[in-house]
Amino acid sequence: MNIYKMLVALGVVFCCTQPLFAQDYEADDSLHFSTDKSLRPKVLHAEPLYIDLIRDLGARKGEREWNVGAANVDRLRFDRYEALVEYEWAPIDRLGLEVEVPMTFFARVPENLDSIKPSNRIEGLKLAAQWSFFVSQKYRTTLALGYINEFEFVDIERMGREAFVTGNLFNPFLVAAKRLGTNWHSLVYTGPQYTYHFKDGGWDRRYELHANLHYMIPDSRNFVGLEVNSYFSGTGNQLWLRPQMRLSINENLLVGIVSGIAINNPREGLSSFVRLIYEPPHRIKKAHLNN
Repeated sequence: MNIYKMLVALGVVFCCTQPLFAQDYEADDSLHFSTDKSLRPKVLHAEPLYIDLIRDLGARKGEREWNVGAANVDRLRFDRYEALVEYEWAPIDRLGLEVEVPMTFFARVPENLDSIKPSNRIEGLKLAAQWSFFVSQKYRTTLALGYINEFEFVDIERMGREAFVTGNLFNPFLVAAKRLGTNWHSLVYTGPQYTYHFKDGGWDRRYELHANLHYMIPDSRNFVGLEVNSYFSGTGNQLWLRPQMRLSINENLLVGIVSGIAINNPREGLSSFVRLIYEPPHRIKKAHLNN
C-alpha cells in the first residue's frame, strides 16, 4: 500500500510545486505558449498516450483530432488484443468532446490451446466531455473537469440473443497539469468509476489515479515519459507502469508508442500499445479574450 501513497504524493508534487529546475518564463517559445494576444490563453501540456485526454487542455474552438489505437496484452493463458477508434473536437474554447468505440479480441496461446478463451467484444460506446476551467500561463498550469459515459455492449457471440446494451459506466474526473520549466511536463488524472449492470442491478466501483511525467524534446512535439496507471477497488488494487514516446511524422500526424508493465497482476505479462494521431488543419477564429 505504501507505493500508492507515494504515487499520491508524487502527483501533488508534480502539479503544485515550483520546480527547482525551471527556466525563465520569458525563454519559452511560441510552440509552448501562444504569443498572439487575440487568442485565448493556452499552455501546451504533454498528453499521456494510454489514458489520453478528451481534447488538449485549454482547447480552442475548431481543434479536432482522430485517434486509432491498437494494443497486445499477454494474459499468460491467452493474448488480448485491443483496438479503438475515437474522434475528439472543440466546439467552443476550452471545451472538448469525444466519441470513442473500443474493441477487445482474444486468442489462445499455443501452450494453452485447451484453455477457456473470453468472448470477443465491442466494448461499448464512450461519450465524453472535458472543460478547462483554469488556464494560467503565469503558473504554467491548467485544471480541467471531465465526464465519461460508456454504454457497455454484449459480447459479439451473444448479439441478437440478449439485450444489446448490458450496462452503463459513469466516470467523472479531474485533470491537473503543470509545466516544470520549458521542457518537463507533469499531469495527474483522477476520479471515481461506477458501473451499473442492467441484468442483475449490481454496481462495480473503483477509483483511478494516473500520474504522468514527460520530457518534450526542444523545438518539437516529440516526447518521452512515464505514465503510471493505478486503480483502487474493494477487490484489490492494480498498478501499471507505461514508459512511452511520441514522434511527430509531419505537422498533422503523430504516433505514440507505449510499453506496459503490470506491477501486481500475476495473470498479466508485458503489453504494447500504439496510437496513431491525426489532427486535421483548422482555421482559428481570433477574438480578444482576457484570461
